Amino acid sequence: MDWTLFAAIFVVLISPAIGSFLGVLVDRLPRGEDVVRKPSTCRNCGTGLAVTDLVPVASYAILRGQCRTCHSEIPAWHFYIEIAAIGLGVIAALATGNVVAVVASAAFLWLLLGLAVADAVWYRLPDLMTAGLLVAGFTIAWADPQRTIINAVIGSAVGCGGFWALRGAYRQIRGREGLGLGDVKLMAGIGAGIGPMALPALLLLASLAGLVLAATRASHTKIPLKGTNKLPFGAFLSLSAMVIWFVMTVLPNISIMLALR
Repeated sequence: MDWTLFAAIFVVLISPAIGSFLGVLVDRLPRGEDVVRKPSTCRNCGTGLAVTDLVPVASYAILRGQCRTCHSEIPAWHFYIEIAAIGLGVIAALATGNVVAVVASAAFLWLLLGLAVADAVWYRLPDLMTAGLLVAGFTIAWADPQRTIINAVIGSAVGCGGFWALRGAYRQIRGREGLGLGDVKLMAGIGAGIGPMALPALLLLASLAGLVLAATRASHTKIPLKGTNKLPFGAFLSLSAMVIWFVMTVLPNISIMLALR
């Protein structure tokens, strides 16, 4: 039996449930709430949610994004994160390698997705998720025959250390925080997952995305760009890491398959 194919199918099949669980993590971890034992309830009326209310993607669509009882709006990002998790599961399944590489790659992408949403919604990067990202990044390096654990250690150290230094320098120069400690922890996991050589491209892509958002926001709100404008830079780092992982891992495989046709 081809266990790698089995792992790829398994990743795709569980991706809707993973997306739903990511929604729980994003909603509860920044609030300091339990993510396992606490039952699912409506944030507005407190009514417990039935199993039929918790079916990934389908429940949100059927209920039209509203609580069945009080009809209060359910944040749309719950729906989007479930759809995105399915897409990332499919992308991870396209990565060649072994069982561990496929599962670790899926976990890496899913955690990046959750962290991007958490930073966009709360301006927070939960420690539990950044720690999981670090583990997933090292596991990818261990499972990939073209990489080594040393490569992951260097990438993690460069990413984390570089942002730690940048955070300290900004505080010294501007007299206030410019980067959160969560961004430093995030870069430790990203660096382990994509390696040190890809970090300059990551920073360039994330910075450009941040500038585009800041300029767009300023044009719509008529508020001029300032150094004090708050942006979820961790979200841009996470999304950029997904793009770079795809370019490094999946795109070459697709190119080879097209060339062999």
